[in-house]
Amino acid sequence: MPEEDVLELKFRLLDGSDIGPFRYSPASTVAMLKERIVAEWPKDKKGGPKSANDIKLINAGKILENNKTVGQCRTPFGELPKGVITMHAVVQMSLTKAKTEKKMDEAPKTNVCACAIL
Repeated sequence: MPEEDVLELKFRLLDGSDIGPFRYSPASTVAMLKERIVAEWPKDKKGGPKSANDIKLINAGKILENNKTVGQCRTPFGELPKGVITMHAVVQMSLTKAKTEKKMDEAPKTNVCACAIL
């Protein structure tokens, strides 16, 4: 792959620390980037993603879709011809997990009435 086709990306976490930079071809998918983030996530940080579905990648204010390629998501940066592109990685647990956990907390409780009518 030609050198000018390679993009350098780093991923900014919520606490301001970064993962990367890494080099990707424009044909790499967003799903591949998320898998890399899960693999490279710092082990000492709490609240890390369990899977790639728990990560939202944001570039230039847009949430990136898993099926898009890096080349499709790239915003033209005229002033940064060979600069590192920073994407924000936000961990957001999937709604199905949250709903399941909530349902378990809201399990029906058996009410026992201890009233005595005289």
